[in-house]
Amino acid sequence: MRVRPTALLGIALALNLNVLLGLAGMPPALAADDPPVEKVDPHSLLGSYLAGKLAAKELDHDAAAAFYDKLLEADPENAVLLAAALEVEASEGNWTRAEALSRRLIAIRPASTCGTGPTSICRTSRIAHTLLGVLAFKAGRYPEAEKLFQDAGIPPIATAWAIHAQGRTDEALGIIDGAKLSDTFLLYNRALLADVAGRTAEARAAYGRIWKSDQRVLRIALAYARHAGHAGESRLAQLVLNTHVEATKGYRHPHALALMEEIEAKRPLQLLVASPAEGVAELFYWLGLVEIDRWQASFTNERVLGEDNRESALRLGMVHLQIALHLNPTSTFALLSLADAHEGAKHFEAANAAYNRIARGSPIEVLIDIRKAMNLNRLDRVADAQALLEDVARRHPRDVRPLEALGNIMRAHKRHAEAVAYFDRAISLIGKPDPMHWIFFYSRGASYERLRKLPQAEADLLRALKLKGDEPGTLNYLGYTWIDNNRHLRKGLKLIEQAVRLRPTDGNIVDSLGWAHFRLGNFEEAVKHLEDAVGLVPGDPTLNDHLGDAYWRVGREREARFQWSQALKLNPEPEDADRMRVKLERGLAPLPGQVKRGKGPQSAGRPKRRSAGNTKQ
Repeated sequence: MRVRPTALLGIALALNLNVLLGLAGMPPALAADDPPVEKVDPHSLLGSYLAGKLAAKELDHDAAAAFYDKLLEADPENAVLLAAALEVEASEGNWTRAEALSRRLIAIRPASTCGTGPTSICRTSRIAHTLLGVLAFKAGRYPEAEKLFQDAGIPPIATAWAIHAQGRTDEALGIIDGAKLSDTFLLYNRALLADVAGRTAEARAAYGRIWKSDQRVLRIALAYARHAGHAGESRLAQLVLNTHVEATKGYRHPHALALMEEIEAKRPLQLLVASPAEGVAELFYWLGLVEIDRWQASFTNERVLGEDNRESALRLGMVHLQIALHLNPTSTFALLSLADAHEGAKHFEAANAAYNRIARGSPIEVLIDIRKAMNLNRLDRVADAQALLEDVARRHPRDVRPLEALGNIMRAHKRHAEAVAYFDRAISLIGKPDPMHWIFFYSRGASYERLRKLPQAEADLLRALKLKGDEPGTLNYLGYTWIDNNRHLRKGLKLIEQAVRLRPTDGNIVDSLGWAHFRLGNFEEAVKHLEDAVGLVPGDPTLNDHLGDAYWRVGREREARFQWSQALKLNPEPEDADRMRVKLERGLAPLPGQVKRGKGPQSAGRPKRRSAGNTKQ
C-alpha cells in the first residue's frame, strides 16, 4: 500500500494543537534522579511521527514501534502516540507491551470520557479496555473482565461469556437475547454458550432457527454438526453437513469432509467451542473477519470504506484476530484470516509465519503449503517454492494441485518447458477430464504456444474449449494465436468477439479484438477497439504499443509516436523496448501500394504476449 504525498499533509493536519505542542519539544517533568534531557528537535519528532504512521500503514510494525518508542521517551503522556503505539503492538500480538500501553492510555483517556465519538484516540481507548478485559478473562478474573468489556463498548456477547464464567448463565443468555445484532450472529453465539453450559435443547433450538434461513456458512455448519455429534445424534450431524454441501452448490470444504469422516468412523465429537475462553475467541475471530472483509472489499468498491478508513479496518481486524489467537492459539480459521490479511497487504513473509503456526495434519494442509509456496514465489524465492511443492507432490502423489501450482509458477517465469512437464504429470492423474479440468489444457497449451509448438498448443486449447466452451480466456488465446500466425483469421476473429461479449471490460481481451482487426487490415476498426483497451488498462506497454501501430496505419503519426513513447515508459520487455525505439525513429514499413514514409522500414513485428489472468501469456 502506498501513501500519496497529500496523505502526509492530512496526517499532520489531523494533529490537534496540544499534540503539536507535545511534538514540538515540551519535555515531561523529570524525576530527581533522571538524566537531563537533550534539547528536542521538533522537526525530528514530527518526522518520527510521520515515519511511524507510514511504517504502520505498510505493516512494518517493528519500524513503527521503534519510531513511537522514540517519541514516547520524549512525551510519555501523549495520548495520540500511546494510541498509535498500542494499535501497532496489539496487531502483532505483543501482549506485554500492549498491556503496558493500554494501562497508560486508559489512565489518560478512559473510554467512559469518550461518549460515542469516533476519534482515533477514543477508538484505541476502547481497544485498550478490550485488551485488558481479555487478559483478565484469560487469567480467570471474570468480574474484572466483565467490567472492562462493558467499558469497552464492544458487542455484549463478550460480557455474556464473562458472566456465564461466573455461574450466571441465565443472565448471560438474557444479555445475548437483548443485544442489537443480526439474528444469525446472536443465535449462533446463543447456541455456543448454551452448549458450553450443557443446555443442549436450547442450543438445538438456536441452531434450528439459523438453519431454516441459511445453511451456507461453513463455521456454523461445523458447529451445528459437532453439536449434534457430541449429543450422540450422528444422523443429524450428517444431515447438517450434507445440507451445507447442497447449499454451497456441491462444494465440499476439506474441514466438512474431515468432520464427515469422523462421524462415519463413530469417533466421539468435541464441540466447536468447548469453553468460555474459546467462546470469546470465536467472537473476536468473527469481528476480525468482518473488518478484514471490509478492508478487502474497499479496494474494488471505495464506497465500502473511504481510503482514509482502510488502514483502520485492517488494523482493527488484525487486533481482533490476535485477541482470538491469544485466547485460542491453535485456531486454524483465525490464523488463516491473519495470513490472508498479510497477503492482501503484500507482507508475504508474515503471511507464511501465520501459516506455519497451523498444526500439521490439518484438513487443509496441502492448500496451506501451496499458498506458502506462492508467497515464496512472490518473494522471488522460486527454488524454495519449487522444493516445497515438489515435497507436497511426493507426500500426496494423487493430488493434482501442487503440480498445477508448479506449472503456473514455471509459466510466470517463462520456464515453459518445465511448465509443460508439470502439466503433463497433472493431466496424467486426471483420468477422464471433467469441465472443471479445462484449465490444465489451457495452461499447457499456452506454454506450448510460447515454445512455438503450435500443433500441440492448438490441440490443447481446442480441448479446453471442448470442456468449457464459454471460457473467455481460452477463446481469446486460441483466437489470438490463430490470427498471430495468419491462420483461420475469420474464425479467430469470431472467437475473440465471443470472448469480448463474455468479458467486455477486460482490456487485454478488447486489445486482442483490436489487434485482430489490425492484422486483417481493418485499421479504423482496430483504432476504435485499441483505444478502448488502453482506456481499460492504461498502464500496459503492449496495449499502448498496439495502439501506436494502429494510429500509424491510419495516418495519425504524431499520436503513434506518442503511444510508442508511452509504451517505453511502462517498463516493457527489453526486446519489445528495442522494437519500440526503432519504430519511434523510423515508423512502420509502408504497406504494398503505400508511399514510403519515415527514415526506413520497420514492421509492427510479432507482439509480445502479456500476462492478464487467463488471457494471453
